[in-house]
Amino acid sequence: MRMKYVSKIQANLSSYNVIHTNKVTNCVLDGSYTSVFKGKSMNFDELREYVMGDDVKDIDWKATSRSGKVLVRQYIAEKKHNIMFVFDTNRRMLGKSKDGTEKRELAIMAAGTLALFVNRNSDYIGATYATEKGMQQFTFKTGLANIELMLQDFDKSVTMDNHTDVNRALEYIIRNFKRRMVIVIVTDLEGVCKISEPNLKRLKVMNDVLMIRVLDAELQGDKLFDLGEDAYLEDFYAKDRRLLKKLKEETQRLRQECENKLNHYGIACAEIDNLTNMEREINHMLAKHKFEKR
Repeated sequence: MRMKYVSKIQANLSSYNVIHTNKVTNCVLDGSYTSVFKGKSMNFDELREYVMGDDVKDIDWKATSRSGKVLVRQYIAEKKHNIMFVFDTNRRMLGKSKDGTEKRELAIMAAGTLALFVNRNSDYIGATYATEKGMQQFTFKTGLANIELMLQDFDKSVTMDNHTDVNRALEYIIRNFKRRMVIVIVTDLEGVCKISEPNLKRLKVMNDVLMIRVLDAELQGDKLFDLGEDAYLEDFYAKDRRLLKKLKEETQRLRQECENKLNHYGIACAEIDNLTNMEREINHMLAKHKFEKR
């Protein structure tokens, strides 16, 4: 397999960082970490009350009968983690960012950069996103080939005919995944605003959530996207001062809405607008996430 994206991303990497979590682990992606998980052939830690998604084989029936509550055995183990990328495949991602790069390209490079950080730790990487034909789901696997296939398929899924909403992918995850994950949502400004707060709240209950937001181009040029009309404007519209003023006001409103939402749910975000500062922004997101989890 030709590593089109992996090779390009590897050339830009110069450092390695870790994600920290306050869920079932003390530290994610740090190479050698201790995690609290259920399972066999592991060191017993303590009993806790059963929650949906636990393996019934871990129920301690004697302790359950004594306490009157369903209790499961909890173990301490070194274990790999599940990192789920959720891509926004709406046609908005075909628009350009500030440096003229297509937003889809920046999304691929940013997600791939973080995926390579994860891969160095041999953690499991998966992806979920909506297409016009339905949900596309990459099961959790390790390895560079898995990352390359995931990025290539995402690339093909973003088309002008794709009107899907990133909420569809998040709702699919809520319905079908009971395991604990680090969820990385890759979208743009409007995509963040369209994510429903009930979905974010439900995801945050059991998972860590990170956001990679690709910034939109300045309000000028031949690839100007009208957030209100959900369509690209002709060039002469992009030069209309009154229209530009309204678009700037709408964009500012969305930015404030986006910032308020992320702050409310404590979600660290990397804002990507070009290829040169991508690694720095991702490092900043990881550092902010680590600080917030202390």
